[in-house]
Amino acid sequence: MSQMSLFDDLTAAAPDLNPYADGLHRRQLGRGAWLDLRPGWVIRPDLLMEQLSERVPWYGERRQMYDRVIDVPRLLSFHGPQDRWPHPMLERMRSELSAHYRPELGEDFVSAGLCLYRNGRDSVAWHGDRIGRSAGEDTMVVIVSLGGVRRLALRPRGGGRGLQVPMSSGDVVVMGGSCQRTWDHCVPKMHEATRSRISVQYRVADVR
Repeated sequence: MSQMSLFDDLTAAAPDLNPYADGLHRRQLGRGAWLDLRPGWVIRPDLLMEQLSERVPWYGERRQMYDRVIDVPRLLSFHGPQDRWPHPMLERMRSELSAHYRPELGEDFVSAGLCLYRNGRDSVAWHGDRIGRSAGEDTMVVIVSLGGVRRLALRPRGGGRGLQVPMSSGDVVVMGGSCQRTWDHCVPKMHEATRSRISVQYRVADVR
């Protein structure tokens, strides 16, 4: 029996991807909006989370909130098509997602926005990605979740029954159709959460 080399050890331990279409489920939300849910796409997602935590150039932001300026409750990092991305798996995920959705979307995903939720107190408020073309056109926004379990909450704009989608490490949620225009979403605080989480969001050109 041949002895496993150090290279083989490193390859076996590397993050990887399962076939994307396997286990993919689409949920219609109404008003032309839908969600694609793909549990467990990333293999060894916690290892990828650890590597991204160390390699990504994280930064914080401050925003005006009424009469004061506050810290945004998460760390951020944005990578566009002209940037050098900090981990090859980010580009591989973008490539495979683009290949799957290109026939329906008509274009590729070009940017990766990363958020680091350090604990259950970090969050993002209700919003839709309506900066750029998504203010008036259907598009898709992909979320790849790594690390601790958090909830993605969604509700129709103008009122109505919402839903919450638990996102475990390695899971993918795609918000498509009119979702950014007709629904809002958030990641609420979750005080029982103790593990940090990274959210990787893929978008097409001119959508933020």
